[in-house]
Amino acid sequence: MKRIVSFITENFEKEVLESFEISSGLLRASNMTEDEIIEEISLSGLKGRGGAAYPTGKKLAQSAVFKSDVKYLICNADEGEPGTFKDRDLLKYDALGVFEGMVISALAVRATDGILYLREEYSFLIDELENILSQMRSKKILGHNILDTGLNFDISIFSGAGAYICGEGTSLIESIEGKPGRPRNKPPYTKEQGLFMKPTLLNNVETYAAINAIMKNGYEEFIKYGTEKSPGTKLISLCGNVNSPGTYEIPFGVTLKEIIEKIGNGVKNERNVKFVQIGGISGPLILGKNLDIPFTYEDFDKIDVSMGSGAILVVDDQTDILDFLDAVQAFFKHESCGKCTPCREGNRQLLNVLARMRKGIETESDIVNIERIAKTMKYASFCGLGQTAPTALLSAIKNCPEEIFRRGEQHA
Repeated sequence: MKRIVSFITENFEKEVLESFEISSGLLRASNMTEDEIIEEISLSGLKGRGGAAYPTGKKLAQSAVFKSDVKYLICNADEGEPGTFKDRDLLKYDALGVFEGMVISALAVRATDGILYLREEYSFLIDELENILSQMRSKKILGHNILDTGLNFDISIFSGAGAYICGEGTSLIESIEGKPGRPRNKPPYTKEQGLFMKPTLLNNVETYAAINAIMKNGYEEFIKYGTEKSPGTKLISLCGNVNSPGTYEIPFGVTLKEIIEKIGNGVKNERNVKFVQIGGISGPLILGKNLDIPFTYEDFDKIDVSMGSGAILVVDDQTDILDFLDAVQAFFKHESCGKCTPCREGNRQLLNVLARMRKGIETESDIVNIERIAKTMKYASFCGLGQTAPTALLSAIKNCPEEIFRRGEQHA
């Protein structure tokens, strides 16, 4: 495991379970009221690390309002986004910290049943995860009257079946209920009627790990990192044509250029960066000439870029951008659940147009329609999959149209 700072990943090189102890953060939370826990997380400025970047303290507060005899708390470990693997490393090296974050969140919102929704490809982790949960039960961190707080709370593991769409919250819930993984209409929202129509809090793996670290070290320590509007640290999945790919924990504010050159040790074979894709395969493309941008929410907002899950895919100048976009749309065509027409048909039509463009035989209507189809998908698709599927294409059309529309001119 590689990192620049270690606020969240401080336990990654420790043999935690050889001397299993209740963490100071969890002990601290067990002696706090629900409002005090939520206030601590709110003051940290932590935002959801799954991609939506919704304020975590606000989400906890909204969830805490809904009372029920059964209340679910779900950890989304589906992580089906190509280019993203930081949640896998969190579960591999510090699952205890993730589970403790879930328990802290359960204390804050009075949840009764926790579920780790694990990506099918991560099934090799299940035995060790079950071992950790068993030891937590033996320490009364899970089960009846946990830590003498009066709360009954336990965690179980649910393995998904490999569907990308189940990374979306309501599709994930449908999957747990034994239904096809397809998104639900909202409202009602999951915080009120989620799993089995009971109040449900759903967060990402890294979000729970960060909650645990904040309770352990205090929000004051967390906000020493990053910037005023993007406090704290972020785990990134650095991959592609770099010499040192891997999972890194970085403070917000480091530029993309610094990430590639100093953390990733530069581009392989000393080639130039053609573009960087941010946030996984559903993210936008940033050209190599624009890499001085700081890795913060506010700086990305200025150029209409979403940080997503924190993936950074570096692509060198040997790659044909149309070939890359073709691979992106082929992935989304395969993973679309087919529920809504814009996504189901849009991905198929984009692939058809891209095939003609790669051959240099596109028509004038293709040049007009490719952007029209992509924008229709972005604004009319039912869920985030269809809405973000054309993101790479739209950013390429915006930032380097000469790379997209050059084939027909050469062919002529």
